[in-house]
Amino acid sequence: MLRFTLVNLLYLGSISLIFGLTGLWLAIAMGVVGFLLLESVNYIEHYGLMRSKLPNGRYEAVSPRHSWNSEHELGRIILYELTRHSDHHFRATRKYQILRKFEESPQLPLGYPGSILMSLVPPVWFRVVHPRLSTEE
Repeated sequence: MLRFTLVNLLYLGSISLIFGLTGLWLAIAMGVVGFLLLESVNYIEHYGLMRSKLPNGRYEAVSPRHSWNSEHELGRIILYELTRHSDHHFRATRKYQILRKFEESPQLPLGYPGSILMSLVPPVWFRVVHPRLSTEE
């Protein structure tokens, strides 16, 4: 962890030396936006979907119905098939360009940008997504 912290401090120090205080604040802002997008996408891709516990105490194998997909064409193109997230979990070694669609995969109500924005208002997110959960389980 110390090495990664040092690398980050060196990066921010370099940005500050090259671009000044404005550049430093912009680099920090970009890092915050990137982190928030990453965590928001992670949240919407996995929200409310659970694997059943088997009699032997282990959980069932991951299947395409254990993560959300979004078949919105523009999102699929812009996000390099990230929207076919279920296939990534089902076969983690499959290259992102050839991720497949599964009919049993739950579908996000909106594309990724709309779902991220909707998740920022929890009462709206819950009202729209919870009815879809009951039909998926």
